[in-house]
Amino acid sequence: MLNQINYNDSGVRWRKLVDAALRGEKVIIAKDGKQIVELVVMAPSTPRTVGSAKGKIRLASDFDAPLDDFNEYAA
Repeated sequence: MLNQINYNDSGVRWRKLVDAALRGEKVIIAKDGKQIVELVVMAPSTPRTVGSAKGKIRLASDFDAPLDDFNEYAA
């Protein structure tokens, strides 16, 4: 089913349009009779896994050493 609404329609029920898109229905927003936007469902992101970056990040041994640019302020 195609749901098309006018961009200038102030009585738009956005929740119903989003629900329609989530059900797989095509939702189009038109302005001056021209289709300008289509609501699409985003693919779910990959769930985060605790510890998935273990061993991939390394801090330099001088990570927290003072920067040379700040030597005059540290004296």
